[in-house]
Amino acid sequence: MKKISLLAAVAVALLAAATVFAAPLTYQIDTAHSNVGFAVPILGGLSTVRGKFTDFTVQIVHDDADMSKSSVKAVIKAASIDTGIERRDAHLRNPDFFEVEKFPEITFESKRVVKKGSGFVAHGTFTMHGVAKEIELPFTLNGVRKNPANGSKTLGVTSRLTLNRKDFGINYSRPDAPDFLGDMIEIELNLVTRPAGGQQPAPSPTPARP
Repeated sequence: MKKISLLAAVAVALLAAATVFAAPLTYQIDTAHSNVGFAVPILGGLSTVRGKFTDFTVQIVHDDADMSKSSVKAVIKAASIDTGIERRDAHLRNPDFFEVEKFPEITFESKRVVKKGSGFVAHGTFTMHGVAKEIELPFTLNGVRKNPANGSKTLGVTSRLTLNRKDFGINYSRPDAPDFLGDMIEIELNLVTRPAGGQQPAPSPTPARP
């Protein structure tokens, strides 16, 4: 009888441990070691101007056991655009481009995450310059590092996609050189989560009322 009780206790402990491990966790991004960048072709593709946004938050809900239960929510402050030239950045903030006083945030919120090949795709709503569109955000989970001291996990995520700026009402062109600024903008995200104190169990869904 004692042997059966011991086996039962071990089974319960293992089940509890598996449940904890499989539970979705919410991660916050380590912005000091992450990058939200973009590249714009100019002069008909003769060169490329690169830039980034320096003020952003990203929340990732990651489920080890079932990626379909994972999600991502990002908020980028449009005024934090940085191409390395302040005069150009000031122009990008005005109504010719991002119109940051009227549309201060660029956001993405996923509705579902699916596996595709060796990577994943987050389907969701991307909003920029006041225009919201459904997009597919492909991304790669570079790995999960576990801290042996406290068991906390760090995720690394990379994403690349191309968006047409005119789809979001950013239609500026130079009158003297209409092809000076390209339409297709390459987005590159390199994200790493906070290694400590930046993860917590994801909140349980609120039950629907009858």
